[in-house]
Amino acid sequence: MTRTTLHLFCSAAPPVFDVAQVIEQAQAGGWDVCLGLTPDAARWLEPSLDGLAVLTGHPVRFAYDRPGEPEIWPSADAVLFAPVTFNSLNAWALGLTSSFVVGAAAEAIGRGVPTVAVPCVNAAFARHPQFERSVETLRSAGVSVLYGYGEDGPAPHEPGQVQGNGQGQGRERVGVYPWGAALDVVGAQVAAGRS
Repeated sequence: MTRTTLHLFCSAAPPVFDVAQVIEQAQAGGWDVCLGLTPDAARWLEPSLDGLAVLTGHPVRFAYDRPGEPEIWPSADAVLFAPVTFNSLNAWALGLTSSFVVGAAAEAIGRGVPTVAVPCVNAAFARHPQFERSVETLRSAGVSVLYGYGEDGPAPHEPGQVQGNGQGQGRERVGVYPWGAALDVVGAQVAAGRS
């Protein structure tokens, strides 16, 4: 039986510390998970990178390959970019692909790969005019962006607060980061594409 491949991309935001449990949850749902990180997220998770590679069975990527190097991951059946920060989301929407995960996510749009994004931003960033433009740009390109007030996804949190269960000593935790909902949406998109 061929497993469905999920490229899980993460930016440096507190929910990234939950990534091992998220990988296990995805694997229990039948996904073959490949983990890609922004350079800052890789730095945050540096002590865990070898263990995460063992968990996924694939190298953890946070930089582009050199030209001519063979592809080390199977092709994606779906992409989940979560958490995606203000910086990564805007770069993605604007096509600024200096980081590997943003470049791979941008390419996924062009390849028609089902793609889901779950921003993790504070309310000050969310009020910046570029943020809503970027969300709308990605949505118009076919990306399911789980974000907003109510049932659309996580709402922005106030500066100084930490969303979800991630680390953040001395900061108030607010809300729960919707990992399960994100995996459900990815699974539904892949299933719909196969029917």
